[in-house]
Amino acid sequence: MSVKIKLLGKNLADIMPVLTGFGLQLCDSEEPELIITYGGDGALLGAEREFPGIPKLPLRDAATAPTCPVHSAAKVIRDYLEGNLELVRLPKLQAVAPAGKLTGINDLVINSLEAASALRYRVFIDDELYAQEVVGDGVCFAGVHGSTAYYRSITRGIFRVGVGLAFSNSTEAVDHLVLPENSRVTVEILRGPGVLMADNDPQKLQVEVGEKVVLSQGGETALVWGLTGFMCPECRFLRHHLLFPNEKRN
Repeated sequence: MSVKIKLLGKNLADIMPVLTGFGLQLCDSEEPELIITYGGDGALLGAEREFPGIPKLPLRDAATAPTCPVHSAAKVIRDYLEGNLELVRLPKLQAVAPAGKLTGINDLVINSLEAASALRYRVFIDDELYAQEVVGDGVCFAGVHGSTAYYRSITRGIFRVGVGLAFSNSTEAVDHLVLPENSRVTVEILRGPGVLMADNDPQKLQVEVGEKVVLSQGGETALVWGLTGFMCPECRFLRHHLLFPNEKRN
């Protein structure tokens, strides 16, 4: 295979025999044509930040994330080489703040900078006031892929289309929302400061009192081969069942 391939993640020595068994050659090029990530969701998110727009082929690390037989690393690679995987285009989220801009795939989160203090903020949706004042830990703006992550832990639900807006530990009864994908949410900090985060990005932006953050689906996309298999519910059950034997299926 002549495609320039870069491998990212942890425990890479474990996956190398599988790759070489298929005749795949890795390169040190700064402009690879395919990124294979070996690990979990975090490896995929980090690879997209480092190499945005380049197609990714995510593989689960067998040492920490057992898979069902259909989605073993060898089976996924074979399916990719035989053209049996779907290329999914994941819309990216963007947050624009006075201190800068962050992008993510899963979610954008604004929390209180001080863990001992609540964040107080105002919310606008498409420039119309939605919540005059919310007091709580913070707010989560999630995409479809991220609906199974932090958004789900707050709301106990997921969504399949649009974008989600969830309020973490708010003292007011504020409804969590699923909005059209072209929605624009503006968060104004009334008491803070707050901290803006995207996915597992180590970069964080401070948001001062009186400042606004605009959250939207930004138009960029991440290209991922075989995403459906990577998020397989059977594989997920195996991972959690080994760690938490008493966990029941949903």
